[in-house]
Amino acid sequence: MFRVAILQYPIIWADKEANLRAAVRRIKRIKGKADLALLPEMFTTGFCTDRPELAETIDGRTIQVLQQTADLTGIAVCGSFICEDISTTHLNGSEQEQKTLYNRGFFLRPNGQPTFVDKAHLYAHSHEDKFFTAGNDRTVIDYKGVRMRLLICYDLRFPVWARNDMDNPYDLILVSANWPEIRIQYWDALIAARGTENQCYICAANPVGDDGIGLHYNGHSVAYDTHLNPLVHFPNNQQGTRIAEFDIDKLHHFRQALPLWQDADRFQLL
Repeated sequence: MFRVAILQYPIIWADKEANLRAAVRRIKRIKGKADLALLPEMFTTGFCTDRPELAETIDGRTIQVLQQTADLTGIAVCGSFICEDISTTHLNGSEQEQKTLYNRGFFLRPNGQPTFVDKAHLYAHSHEDKFFTAGNDRTVIDYKGVRMRLLICYDLRFPVWARNDMDNPYDLILVSANWPEIRIQYWDALIAARGTENQCYICAANPVGDDGIGLHYNGHSVAYDTHLNPLVHFPNNQQGTRIAEFDIDKLHHFRQALPLWQDADRFQLL
């Protein structure tokens, strides 16, 4: 069994240290009980799309602390944060530093190499597209024999982006999100749809509480098997940690017996 702990809890608006401590504390509590801890999107800040001073590099404190936590507990950690890539350009004989911001997903293996995946679909309604640069990487993450795709919040709405590729298939979709209550009915429907059409397991983490711009989050974090049976489901506004167990051999047997996903339309992203 592959065990994923879904962490659903309030995020304190723009308070990186408090949020980092909260995540580490929750992960340490489940040492020995899970293979992977799944955090909400932008877990150290909330969905701040106008605060460049909150950005860090992949070598910054957030990733360092989470990597140490993964090494200590033996639990891989997945989520997203505000990341900056710094490059140097030469103009008129002088060097200039250029920063590019991303809503960057991470998958941190205990004592292993990290994987980073940038959010591809930026939510223009909240001006995310003015703040971040979109990613274009459909990386499949391989850990403990389980192949996973990480979708970051709004990426969930786009079935072509999430499509299971027969040439590079995955077993489990991970969704790290900041999805408000006002649109939660779409969250519920889209999670079920992505799992169904890709004939895979799916696991999604969303916060609870209020953010700094007046939006309320009521959670609805969930994990489904291939028959849309909920392995984990959080009631409205409940915070906590719940662990979903995924039987990967059972998934492969199900796909062999009923290989629906292989009949999907072939396509190429341009």
